[in-house]
Amino acid sequence: MTNRRAEFQEDVQFQVLQRLQENPGLSQRSMAKELNISLGSVNFCFQALMEKGWVKAQNFSQNCNKLGYVYLLTPSGIAEKSKLTTRFLKRKLEEYETLRQEIEQLKEQLEAELPDDSRQAS
Repeated sequence: MTNRRAEFQEDVQFQVLQRLQENPGLSQRSMAKELNISLGSVNFCFQALMEKGWVKAQNFSQNCNKLGYVYLLTPSGIAEKSKLTTRFLKRKLEEYETLRQEIEQLKEQLEAELPDDSRQAS
């Protein structure tokens, strides 16, 4: 269970870093909606990323709402995002391969269970 939790947290960090690189002005609330996770979870992730030095927050100087921030990836954040991308892709490819094998087994099982005349129709 701990491994799954760690993978989930790493996936969230990856997705947050990815979205921040694409849109540094994205608010935490918008990020939470995009990722379909709680605002508190996103805030926790942002704090962790800032503590690690991967993200820095800057106030919008032109923003009339002085509470707005721009979140910038630091050079170490960009490097870490590359590492996270590699691990994320590896996990997703493993999941894909497992799912592909499971689908193939189900197809074979279904073929074996169907009467001969049903196979010709499909």
